[in-house]
Amino acid sequence: MKSDNVKTGMQQAPHRSLFNALGFTEEEMKKPMVGIVSSYNEIVPGHMNLDKIVNAVKLGVAEAGGVPVVFPAIAVCDGIAMGHVGMKYSLVTRDLIADSTECMALAHQFDALVMVPNCDKNVPGLLMAAARINVPTVFVSGGPMLAGHVNGRKRSLSSMFEAVGSYAAGTMTEEQVREYEEKVCPTCGSCSGMYTANSMNCLTEALGMGLRGNGTIPAVYSERIKLAKHAGMAVMEMLKKDIRPRDIMTKEAILNALTVDMALGCSTNSMLHLPAIAHEVGFDFDIKFANEINEKTPNLCHLAPAGPTYMEDLNEAGGVYAVMKELDDAGLLNRDCMTVTGKTIGENIKDAKNLNPEVIRPLDNPYSATGGLAVLSGNLAPDGSVVKRSAVAPEMLVHEGPARVFDCEEDAIAAIKGGKIVDGDVVVIRYEGPKGGPGMREMLNPTSAIAGMGLGSTVALITDGRFSGASRGASIGHVSPEAAVGGPIALVEEGDIISINIPEFKLELKVSDEVLAQRKAKWQPREPKVTTGYLRRYASMVTSGNRGAILKTPEIN
Repeated sequence: MKSDNVKTGMQQAPHRSLFNALGFTEEEMKKPMVGIVSSYNEIVPGHMNLDKIVNAVKLGVAEAGGVPVVFPAIAVCDGIAMGHVGMKYSLVTRDLIADSTECMALAHQFDALVMVPNCDKNVPGLLMAAARINVPTVFVSGGPMLAGHVNGRKRSLSSMFEAVGSYAAGTMTEEQVREYEEKVCPTCGSCSGMYTANSMNCLTEALGMGLRGNGTIPAVYSERIKLAKHAGMAVMEMLKKDIRPRDIMTKEAILNALTVDMALGCSTNSMLHLPAIAHEVGFDFDIKFANEINEKTPNLCHLAPAGPTYMEDLNEAGGVYAVMKELDDAGLLNRDCMTVTGKTIGENIKDAKNLNPEVIRPLDNPYSATGGLAVLSGNLAPDGSVVKRSAVAPEMLVHEGPARVFDCEEDAIAAIKGGKIVDGDVVVIRYEGPKGGPGMREMLNPTSAIAGMGLGSTVALITDGRFSGASRGASIGHVSPEAAVGGPIALVEEGDIISINIPEFKLELKVSDEVLAQRKAKWQPREPKVTTGYLRRYASMVTSGNRGAILKTPEIN
């Protein structure tokens, strides 16, 4: 056992004295030591129930013959951090989580791990850590929130942000906004649409790192507690069979996850996190090859904000496995990938059934023949940009309009709510990328303001920042290279015509190469927005969005 390094032999007598201080018995010292990485806290609604999940995992581990030991991981609530300086600290926590978990797991020589995350950066951060540490590891999330109900219709957090935009447009009263405020987030759990947290928890199933239901069983269901107990038992079986994360998170598994991503219509943030996870296992994930998968993968689900269904509906329809079974029937998955069950993907999904063809469209009736995400390239984004194609109004799939240029999110929001953005405009928000932000803020406030003002089917938004999974509309993010390093988005001027063609994967600035070269010669880097602390260190190390905003290491140029 790996933990023998701190438990067995005369040289380890001092170590054993410290385990004695922890109350370990002689019997426990002979058993495998399993780290339970708990993201529990009292500020994130998706994490407030994780103490119960952790206790259930501990029971499962103990029942299967292990010794569970809990240690923490941090998590930021993107909703609470949205629209102010706090959002600069969201994406950057992914790497803090990965680094600190690596430190704790290897410093204390755990034999195996159970990761208990739930929200946006927490899940990919722990997946990155699992790949680095490479001891048997199972994931079990806290589960999604139930949808709220307003006037007999299901609603979620994206509805809340759009209600604020509607209030600014004068189409909703303060009393109506207050009703939304009190009803759209009715339970604990990750917000109820196919936003980033739920996207990553579903893709954890697709990767093979979580048990069936990890992404969809609601947080408040007792079935979630059972799942956590089974996760604790499963990691002990993995330990016996020596199944490790790098046996599971292979190139083929990551491509499976990207395929499932396209079918589900996941958050654009998955195109930051899958490359970062791939990097940890030595797979150079170029976001542009997502279009090859996009072209052959049908979009089968339209969960909020793309449509009227929610995570609880996906769960009742058969969950991620039912979606994977549809894809497998079309020959779109690698069935031989290993999973935490000790079985292959093909074995896991063979009996899965689609129980609601309105929630999970069958192959002969997809929402579209192509996937939910697309990577656009052109002279405005030479290294690529990302759009949630499934959440774009059909009339905006091809669009051309004048640029309305803003150098920060706040200025754009003021213009939108001030009625200065009109039909046909292309809002450009720059210097908000990983380095320029720093931290690559999510743009849910401006996208929600656009939707709330009734401009969602006539106005596009382009940024080197990123979008919440709750964003909808022609919202194109991750523009690379970013403005802070002199990417073409830094050269856009007010009134320039921008052409968007999502079916053809093109994003073009209708300005000649000669004029762009002249503008480039005059361009000067901006002074850093942050000059102290962690954000300053992050800005000095981070790569552009097309690389997954990973941090530079000596082997990366």
